[in-house]
Amino acid sequence: MIGLLVVDDEEGVRRSLKRVLERDGYEISLAREGSEAIAIVRENRDIIETVISDYKMPGIDGLETLMEIGRINPEITRIMLTGYATMESAIESVNAGIDGFLTKPFENIELRAKVREYNIKKRLKQFVSENVYSKLQQEGKNIMPATKRVAVLFCDIRGFTKMSERLNADEISNILNSHYFSPMDNIICEHSGTLDKHVGDSIMGVFGAPFTYGDDTVRAVMCAIEMRDEMNRLNQNVSGEDEKISVGFGIGTGEVLAGIFGSSRKKEYTVFGHPVIVASRLERIARENQILICEETYEEVSDIARVEKMGAIQLKGIEGKVDVYNVLGKREKIS
Repeated sequence: MIGLLVVDDEEGVRRSLKRVLERDGYEISLAREGSEAIAIVRENRDIIETVISDYKMPGIDGLETLMEIGRINPEITRIMLTGYATMESAIESVNAGIDGFLTKPFENIELRAKVREYNIKKRLKQFVSENVYSKLQQEGKNIMPATKRVAVLFCDIRGFTKMSERLNADEISNILNSHYFSPMDNIICEHSGTLDKHVGDSIMGVFGAPFTYGDDTVRAVMCAIEMRDEMNRLNQNVSGEDEKISVGFGIGTGEVLAGIFGSSRKKEYTVFGHPVIVASRLERIARENQILICEETYEEVSDIARVEKMGAIQLKGIEGKVDVYNVLGKREKIS
């Protein structure tokens, strides 16, 4: 049964929504105010899939409620319901990342259709990076291939094959999704990176495409440091040694061809070029907790990151040796 939470200070509205949406097979929970709704989501984060909240409520308003629920579980579909159909509240909701916007009074058929539509859109967005989704919304058409200067980050689990041999399928699934992909992906997005893809247990992030911010390489390295720190923190809370995750990183910087590539059956936004190969090869030779970067990356972060030179290394598939550096951490700011 799929959980849906209705938040509204009017009992009549709560009952009406419950009666209408139960027809679509939802298990409905009801809350009179924002704080109550937040508590329900905390206790049922794996059950609640959708939250519909009134905009105007005593105490915490609907927007604050939905934003806090999004922090608890970003996968929940969040829909704003209001009788105050002003452009300002709609824009505010969209800017806050709310998935849908409904107005009172509502027609039952339209309400059910809109809830289904917003849920489908939410699920589809999980197959497309947030940056790519935003770019598509801006362009209103296909993203044309273009040459861009980017930093490419690869992260991979050390010894994943041995881990998978020791644990069963459910245990592996839980560890990967909850303790690896979710926290690592979130950190990439928090640093305005584009989550390119998962390849097995490897994560690929791109900084500088489709959006560039002028400090893309710096953000990529700071992101890797935070990912490493977060994984070490998570490992401290894991009792079994078999469930601890060790990771290695590789980062390459330079020009790539970025755009949407593929066939009529499957397309994806991705990047091609020398930095992708360099980042991938560096990640493969990185030991546990190592963040290996190339010369071009080092030149852009030497003033903000502590590094040690590893020397010139021959990387598979790359002509000539590459100067490789190991990122030890952030530089302390001199006051």
